Amino acid sequence: MKILAVTRQLGVVLVIVSVAAVLNFALATAQGAEEGTANFYSDKFQGKKLASGEKYDKNKLTASHKTLAFGTKVKVTNLDNSKSVVVTINDRMKKSNSAVIDVSRKAAQELGFVKAGKAKVKLEVEK
Repeated sequence: MKILAVTRQLGVVLVIVSVAAVLNFALATAQGAEEGTANFYSDKFQGKKLASGEKYDKNKLTASHKTLAFGTKVKVTNLDNSKSVVVTINDRMKKSNSAVIDVSRKAAQELGFVKAGKAKVKLEVEK
């Protein structure tokens, strides 16, 4: 009986922790903030058609995101060096991509992570 009671209590704790995590994510999204890894497009995508219908231009400040609408302006801040840039979402990332954003080469240069290939970033939707 004690094992069953402990199991129930543990289950309740796990539910509470899960709900808190979901609420925290929802609050961050509602506030327009998100943190995670950023990657950048390889030069081989130059001129290729994107999900928005535009062609990729490595010299523009653009990006791909899983859910943000095309045309959304997002401030991306590199958390390692505090460099920021505002990009426009013009492509859709695959849900399986572990990054939170893929930026153009120009954006990666301004954020200072071309050599590293990726960076820990904070995203803030511009209002």
